[in-house]
Amino acid sequence: MRADRPRLSREVVASPAFATGADVELPAAVALALPETVLQFGTGAFLRGFFDYFIDEANRRGAFGGSIVAVSSTGSSRDALLNEQEGLFTLAIQGLEAGAARRRYRVISSVNRALSANDDWDAVLALARDPGIRLVVSNTTEVGIAMDEADSFDAQPPRSFPGKLTRFLYERAVHFDFAVENGLVVLPCELIEDNGATLKRIVQQLSQKWKLDDRFEDWLEKTVDFRNTLVDRIVPGALPKDEAERIERDFGYRDGMITSCEAYALFAIEGDDALRARLGFADDPRIIVAPDIRPYRERKVRVLNGGHTISVPVALLAGLETVREATEDPIVGQFMRRAVLDEIVPSLDVPDVEPFARDVLERFANPFIRHALIDITLHATTKMRVRVVPSIVEYAERAGALPELLAFGFAAHLAFLRGEVQVERRSAGLTVPEDHEGEKIRALWMQLEHGSEPALRGLVREVCADASLWGEDLSKLPGWSELVSDNLLRIVDYGMRPALEQHLGVSTSI
Repeated sequence: MRADRPRLSREVVASPAFATGADVELPAAVALALPETVLQFGTGAFLRGFFDYFIDEANRRGAFGGSIVAVSSTGSSRDALLNEQEGLFTLAIQGLEAGAARRRYRVISSVNRALSANDDWDAVLALARDPGIRLVVSNTTEVGIAMDEADSFDAQPPRSFPGKLTRFLYERAVHFDFAVENGLVVLPCELIEDNGATLKRIVQQLSQKWKLDDRFEDWLEKTVDFRNTLVDRIVPGALPKDEAERIERDFGYRDGMITSCEAYALFAIEGDDALRARLGFADDPRIIVAPDIRPYRERKVRVLNGGHTISVPVALLAGLETVREATEDPIVGQFMRRAVLDEIVPSLDVPDVEPFARDVLERFANPFIRHALIDITLHATTKMRVRVVPSIVEYAERAGALPELLAFGFAAHLAFLRGEVQVERRSAGLTVPEDHEGEKIRALWMQLEHGSEPALRGLVREVCADASLWGEDLSKLPGWSELVSDNLLRIVDYGMRPALEQHLGVSTSI
């Protein structure tokens, strides 16, 4: 019975009987008694499967020697559950490694305790007065990195994450009399560009708005090191109920925080060798510390996110439901691989782009992750502009030719916006992700009186010429509108699979 099993705890992992009977990587005893050196805003799955994992890795190497205090701000019960398990949780690392499906399990011990910002704000401020705290990390699911004009210094706690951080930093500055020796590094992991610089700017704005001591801004500038970061790991979070129950049964304990993640991980941090040494955990080949991390961001956005965006409408119109199904489908998978490797990769001039692309394609095929294609269509037209259009333009500039696979995917996006898939989902009671920009294209389809070739070509020309959709007038790219029109006509007339087979040259069925 599940209730008969002990809750995961330090006593459980230290038990000799448990240590010999469970197929899970356990922490060493020394890792359970490390000083608190990190304040983490957020207790969600991503930080558990990403940052907490990296600190756990560093502690196992003897490189970091510190633990995390995690602060929950969303009103979830995760802080209480983490404390009940003494900061421990099981991480299921699942994915393809060297082409083979593999699962590994580890008890993560890098979190020492958790606090609720709403219930334990005084305890959070007490950490500001602790000279041992040297690092702040975040991945907030509340307001995120945004200015909240209604936030208050005197609130218990301030409402926004930047507000909480400003209050924390001011408490530290005042307590140490604005001494520069008690500085911190701040590593926001929120997925926005220039996250560190943006967070710093908001903290400075709040300092001025709240009329804090004039010395505070000088202390911020000299003492608090805000760094831009890029994070990359798929962390689905909770496992399916039957899989979680199997783990508990096999390992002999109850764990309400079991977290799943893929094997791949990349953490890019803007900085130099001095910062790498100061961080203490960054001596890991998956952690990049570089003066400019923009190339790594561009690589991720164009290859991983762009590979998703260009393939999803093709896969959905071919009757598929998940990213894994798309990678395994004989023709859709071929389209995806060729679009990424033959057209997106050559459009980029960034480090290690081809090995990264091959890793991405392997990640897409992860048999343990069910990534619904329809979910990726959220704001799909905006994603096309940001993630794919730069590859279209730069491929044409570099190769002196149009990217034919990207043109097919672009045509598939236009075909998807006719709305048949969406109508079917709504009639089945299923949700349809929003795409506000795509509504402009949907409206053009609705205005189309008949589907003649001239009418469809006119629609494509109008869509391609709309710089508000794509960031530039794509109709000025010689031959682009015509190529997209040719592909759209075949998709509309014959259906996705026959059109794609002809495009790839794998069939003569049309």
